[in-house]
Amino acid sequence: MNIKTGKGLMPLISLIAILSVSLLVNLPGLAISPVLANLDKIFPGTSQLSIQMLTILPNLFIIPFVLLSGQIASSSSKSVILLWGLGFYLASGILYLFTTAMWQLITVSCLLGVGCGLLIPLAASLITDNFDGKARMQMLGIKSGVANLALIMATLIVGWLGNGNWHLPFVVYLLPIIPLALFGYIRSYANLPVPVTKQQESGKGFIIPRMVSIIFLYFSITFFVVALSYYLPFLLAKHGIDASKVGTITAIFFFAVFLPGFILPLIVKICRHYTVFFSMLSIALGLGLLCIGYTMPLLCAGAFLMGWGYGVIQPTIYDKATRAVNTPAKNTMALAIILATNYVAITITPFIVDSIRDMIGSKSDLFPFQLNVVLAAAYCIYIFIRRNSFAFDTNQDYLK
Repeated sequence: MNIKTGKGLMPLISLIAILSVSLLVNLPGLAISPVLANLDKIFPGTSQLSIQMLTILPNLFIIPFVLLSGQIASSSSKSVILLWGLGFYLASGILYLFTTAMWQLITVSCLLGVGCGLLIPLAASLITDNFDGKARMQMLGIKSGVANLALIMATLIVGWLGNGNWHLPFVVYLLPIIPLALFGYIRSYANLPVPVTKQQESGKGFIIPRMVSIIFLYFSITFFVVALSYYLPFLLAKHGIDASKVGTITAIFFFAVFLPGFILPLIVKICRHYTVFFSMLSIALGLGLLCIGYTMPLLCAGAFLMGWGYGVIQPTIYDKATRAVNTPAKNTMALAIILATNYVAITITPFIVDSIRDMIGSKSDLFPFQLNVVLAAAYCIYIFIRRNSFAFDTNQDYLK
């Protein structure tokens, strides 16, 4: 069976192999969650700083290696970079199972960040390089759906395994076995090195205004939605809801992110110029429900609306990144910059929100959501006014 790519046909097994790389990109930091609360018992004398480093370090290592992967891919074989990334990722999964000291856990977490950082831009560029037009938009949506479905399933598995031996949750990091087993089908679609032109060497491969606009868009939507991860436990306490419901609401958010990926071209066809506007409006309404929701149904509805809006905008940003360059040789680097923006936003959002809260002097647990709903509403108005601009426009011609 062959799949239409907009450029020709691709065997289904090759598409499955390419999408298998996306299984890995959202998982760093996940497996450590069930054991964080017990680390001081597993390793007596462990400092709070060491525990925090386990969740922070993977993201900090991902950012530079995402950019490094994008830069190297402009002049080297992507299949080689992909192989290194899969190797580092799998090595970290194996080493996690044999760690016996805190410093070992921290070191392996850094290795995981390196491997994941190398893979993240390639998971997207394998789609953008081999698909075009409507097929590319559809596959970017499916790619996002696969990544988020893997996160949902892995979260359930990790939660279940976390009740046993504390090493068991780390088996999710053995998933690189799948793309490695299918690597022969990926190799032929991982582009060979592209000659570097003088234009590329001088840094003129990017259309700067376009890049800036989608970087700001991606940073903004990530800033708005990660409040759910950082501040939801405090919000539930404010509403008198059992903190154990955090997992349920978070799962609903990721399920909503997952859904649009499989019908993205249809969404764009229906909403046209207003696709990004309606998606941002969905995020803003979701944040609003979190502010006023004193019951689980309202909180779940808010999380779903946020996830749906994010799930529509995210793959369109990946597609637009490849339209923000003058030469295909810069596609992977453009994607790397955009993807690094996401991790920067995830890392610094709590510092920004807490700094603003301290400046204002607010003590309310609702403040992060109140701040974000105001900012998201303001951004909605801006998007509506600028709906025909590069960052926000997705009309019918966009899919051709």
